[in-house]
Amino acid sequence: MLKRLMLGTVFTTLLSFQTHADQSVEVLHWWTSGGEAGALNVLKDDLSSKGVSWNDMPVAGGSGTAAMTVLRARVAAGNPPTAVQMLGFDILDWAQQGALTDLNAVAKEGNWDAVIPTALQKFSKHEGKWIAAPVNVHSTNWIWSNKAILDELNISEPNSWDDLVSAMDKVKASGKVALAHGGQPWQDATVFESIALLTGGGDFYKKAFIDLDEETLGSDTMKTVFERMEVLRGYVDDNFSGRDWNLASAMVINGEAAFQIMGDWAKGEFLRANKKPGADFLCLRVPGTQGYVTFNSDQFAMFNVDGNQTESQAQLAKSILAPEFQSAFNVVKGSVPARTDVSDAAFDECGKKGMKDLVEANDNGKLYGSMAHGHSAPAAIKNAFYDVITAHFNGEFDSETAVAELVDAIAIAK
Repeated sequence: MLKRLMLGTVFTTLLSFQTHADQSVEVLHWWTSGGEAGALNVLKDDLSSKGVSWNDMPVAGGSGTAAMTVLRARVAAGNPPTAVQMLGFDILDWAQQGALTDLNAVAKEGNWDAVIPTALQKFSKHEGKWIAAPVNVHSTNWIWSNKAILDELNISEPNSWDDLVSAMDKVKASGKVALAHGGQPWQDATVFESIALLTGGGDFYKKAFIDLDEETLGSDTMKTVFERMEVLRGYVDDNFSGRDWNLASAMVINGEAAFQIMGDWAKGEFLRANKKPGADFLCLRVPGTQGYVTFNSDQFAMFNVDGNQTESQAQLAKSILAPEFQSAFNVVKGSVPARTDVSDAAFDECGKKGMKDLVEANDNGKLYGSMAHGHSAPAAIKNAFYDVITAHFNGEFDSETAVAELVDAIAIAK
């Protein structure tokens, strides 16, 4: 009840815009888990307070792959939604097709150029035109742990790969699941990119996933990454195949598993279960990746629609980038604001750490787009990574073969 009252206060302090009774937005998204839906309600309620009704179009699936399939069908039929939740290169692909509307007037009014990090603007703008409004910044190289299990087994916070393996050995020996995981390609890739970062460091990550350097992709270091994925496979329970990410989070929340490697959207699930950071769960950078941040940013891309909806799109974009909304939404979602001028006062210790890490990584050149979440390379490349990583994780071929398959797959996808 207190949280509702606090959010209600935020809504009433947001900027008021003159609207018409028939204003509405149809929004296609994949925020369907409990924590995600709770965060989305912050935006729905804010728009409602401004007289803009929300027509919901949810499509389940944590990576948005299913949502993009629905979107293509809608656009092909000449009936695009008003706005679509989208990630990274998917936004630029639609912009290159001329499908997205010009938000420059709204951006100029809100001074977006000055307050949105350049790394995000790469995916929010096309040929000098703002075509999407970033809602947040998620980082993917987090490991979430059940504090009670760690305390019971006398496990200290792991700071390296060897520490992590030692900790997972203790958990496995206790009869609990060491690593909660969902066997879906995007989840496999989320783990893989963090293991690549801890194994090879920032330069290796950039060369492999952003530059797509063939020598790096085929290197002994990449073989070590695959070998370490084999090690992690030994800590996953037998029922992981097809499991949704939030169900893996629930295993940690409920004390069935000790660790989950997942982006910070997982925190929303812990908070929804009334768990407190530092007391019930721990949020740590994947051991060996401290100082680095691999990120994605949920953005709402605005499609070309008829004139009746353009004002509604402007209202939606203004609401998304309002500082008060950025704080209220990201406190609930588990992410951090897409604006650099938002106070961290309302955030818990994990949120404050995430905001601090983001600034430091950006300043030190250690902020990298997530391969698994479409921020390091276009979709065809991402899907090529998915195919090889998941095939290897499921035992279809060994690590040496996986390296060769990866080199070939990326060469073809280019």
